[in-house]
Amino acid sequence: MLDPTNLLNGLPVGLRTPLIAAYTEISRNYSERRWEPSELNGGKFCEVVYSIIDGATSSTYPATPSKPPRLLDACRLIEKRTANPTLPGDHSLRVLIPRLLPYLYDIRNNRGVGHIGGDVNPNFSDATTVFSNANWVMAELVRIFHNVTLDEAQVAVDIMVERKHSIVWQVDGIKRVLAPDMTTSDQILTLLYSSNGWVSESDLRTWVEYKNPTDFRSKRLKPLHKDRFIEFDAVKQRVHLTTRGTKDVEDRILPKYV
Repeated sequence: MLDPTNLLNGLPVGLRTPLIAAYTEISRNYSERRWEPSELNGGKFCEVVYSIIDGATSSTYPATPSKPPRLLDACRLIEKRTANPTLPGDHSLRVLIPRLLPYLYDIRNNRGVGHIGGDVNPNFSDATTVFSNANWVMAELVRIFHNVTLDEAQVAVDIMVERKHSIVWQVDGIKRVLAPDMTTSDQILTLLYSSNGWVSESDLRTWVEYKNPTDFRSKRLKPLHKDRFIEFDAVKQRVHLTTRGTKDVEDRILPKYV
């Protein structure tokens, strides 16, 4: 597995740092349900990604990101560059990502909060589009620059950004769900949601203050595992949230405490 702390280390630090910062901002705001354009803006992310693909396809990276006067025209110029079969990910860097960036840039910058009518919150729809596309771009950059599969790249990107929520408090390695009325099972899901990758069984039990290890396994972890909300590795004594569990946290649990 890729080490998330070393992702995209081949890029100039002046590009890598703002790229991760911009993506982290999008990801965390989305997970915290901050869907307003001012909170979930893909503009900064697009400017950094443009600088990266421009540098990769021209063989000269800028020291820091910059926004061209007209992003759409600048991306079209990248697409017109001669194909380079020796460049890993040439088609994505030169064609796919440049076609996506203007769309991603526009969808938030030119849409306001003044949506009227309808049963679906358009801010949520716009935010989901921004997050999904930014997530794909990040995974694609990791895939290209680390020469791994897209699935491996996606796992690394997911681990890189810890999903934080005000309902979870953390200090010195201890996490607590700040909702005394929340069930133990829901606390387990929420704590896993706020964590990166696998969590040890003992840490999780400590965080929810469950005294009996045997009951914790049989009455809490195994039922959640059976329902496919978590993956419980009894041999290595560790727990991981599944995509079904993630959806349950986002759709059912977190909305109660926003």
